[in-house]
Amino acid sequence: MAEDELLAFREHWKQELTIKNEAHSNCNDRSEPEKRQDSTSQGSSKGGQDAFLSAYVSIAEGLLDGRTSPLLERIQEERTRRKRQYYSLTSACNTSQQQPQRKINKGDKLVDQFIQDLNETNDIPFFDIELPYELALKIFQYLSQTELGRCAQVSKAWGVLAEDEVLWFRMCQTEGYHHGASVSDSPCWKSMLRDCKNSENTVRSNWKNRVGSISQLQYELGKVLCDVSSCDSYVVAGYTSGDVRLWDTLHWDSAASFLKPSPLTADVTPRPHVSHIRVNNTVAVAAYDDGCVDVWSTETGQEPVHHFQIPGRVHALALSQESPTLATAAGLDVRLDQPDERGYWRTLCQATLPKPVRDNVPLVALSAGETVYLLAPEDLEPRVLHTVYGHPITCLDASASHAALGVKSCGWAMNDGGNKIQVYSLETGQSEMSVGNSAGDFSCVNLRDSPPHMLVCGNKDRRVRVFDLRTGSSVTSLYAHHMGVTSVQADDWKIVSGGGEGLVCVWEMRMGAKLWEMHNRHPVRHLRFNTSTLVTANIPDEKSPRGACITDDDLTAHRRHRGVICHYDFSEDSTSQDHVLPICRSNYVESSGYNYNIGLAVPYDILSGSHPSH
Repeated sequence: MAEDELLAFREHWKQELTIKNEAHSNCNDRSEPEKRQDSTSQGSSKGGQDAFLSAYVSIAEGLLDGRTSPLLERIQEERTRRKRQYYSLTSACNTSQQQPQRKINKGDKLVDQFIQDLNETNDIPFFDIELPYELALKIFQYLSQTELGRCAQVSKAWGVLAEDEVLWFRMCQTEGYHHGASVSDSPCWKSMLRDCKNSENTVRSNWKNRVGSISQLQYELGKVLCDVSSCDSYVVAGYTSGDVRLWDTLHWDSAASFLKPSPLTADVTPRPHVSHIRVNNTVAVAAYDDGCVDVWSTETGQEPVHHFQIPGRVHALALSQESPTLATAAGLDVRLDQPDERGYWRTLCQATLPKPVRDNVPLVALSAGETVYLLAPEDLEPRVLHTVYGHPITCLDASASHAALGVKSCGWAMNDGGNKIQVYSLETGQSEMSVGNSAGDFSCVNLRDSPPHMLVCGNKDRRVRVFDLRTGSSVTSLYAHHMGVTSVQADDWKIVSGGGEGLVCVWEMRMGAKLWEMHNRHPVRHLRFNTSTLVTANIPDEKSPRGACITDDDLTAHRRHRGVICHYDFSEDSTSQDHVLPICRSNYVESSGYNYNIGLAVPYDILSGSHPSH
């Protein structure tokens, strides 16, 4: 019933406006004497009504056309009329312009606009449509943080949707925070995400400004450091005395764990040197010069959980980062060991290579001279991944899907562009890309810890290079260390490199500028960092130095010959109040003991009335 009445009103109103517009048009078509006579015959009241209606229509049409006042239109029409009159008097060519042009009847346009406005009053705006909460939440999950903040200001209903905990929990997961958490672990995931963002920005600023706490992990005094490995919060080190030390950097209150050797080799004197050390989140592995290998658990205790011996010296040792899978190589023999479901270690496969394995190479793809073999648990024999006669492998690194080999070019091959890095796919065994063009040998390459589609490497020509594997082009090249690059790692914005002269340098990748550096005596043989921590190890090449004096018969190595392990924590500010000595935080209120008045080092905050002399 309401719709019929509205439709009838529209038709009646449209007809009335049409009749009045036609009458107004006829009135304009008549001559001037007729208009005067008609206006005299009509009453003054009707003339006033027509004038009011004409003014109303003129104002409405002006608003539709974007004008602010009908007076402007009248002034413009008068100017146009005077120009046409001037042109008609001065030139006969403009006679066609003397004819009055018919004005466009805008009554129909005004009526159509008014009816369209009436129709829109029956439509429901899109933000008031009632949708199920789950469906609206499904739509909102595709919005970013900025868009959610804007939507929260639209209405109360949208504010409730934009503040939903499930949305912000998923956003935390997408940003890479709290992977193992559930929705119920936090009462406000929006605040949690904001805190994580602020903490990340603070840590990045501390990295750039070298703000944090620095500690040296020196436990075995008088002995020389042989090898260091780190993973997450664990740092393990082996010494020339045969001792192995394990630190958990998350619990500094506890001393370094003393990992005992196997009872089968505990009575052997003198103890052999530790040749290789590896650690992950579950186990720590040490290989000795006599071919013995001990495996400890990082959680259960100090006694070895597995022990075996290989004839000869262990040349290479590798440990998976995700599982306790161990690979060892001694001479021509290579073997893989892994525990089963009950915890008993089993040898998965053993193989004999045509050539001996070089020292300190990863065993996912291991190098023997000019040939690189791929060793997998499901294969009975190693597969040849790369072989070129006369072109030795200088460095090697492997990730879960690719392997990067530093190949030395010799003889006639130097004309092809110098030394290169070959990138192979471990799934297909085919070469995918060749990057680099350097006269010096590539000394180190890092593919496992690099960002996706990125590769960072160091060269003996003193430069650190970063390559984009998608295009094969060089992203940056930095002149880093004057004695060659020994270790390197990069993430999405920084590069950390170590050199043979003992320098650890931190670079900003986008600008190519050095942020800061740290120096120690010996070459940097181990370098590993994560979001907030950095572990570096300066390992000496000489393992049997003499004492402090050349005439000293004591074989205890001097401190400058031992090597050093440094742990940097950029999530802490060493200049904060918590890191100041207790005596520096004392004030005049303390009555016991003697106060040395060290206010110049740390100014006192409370002075008035705190001392009896005041």
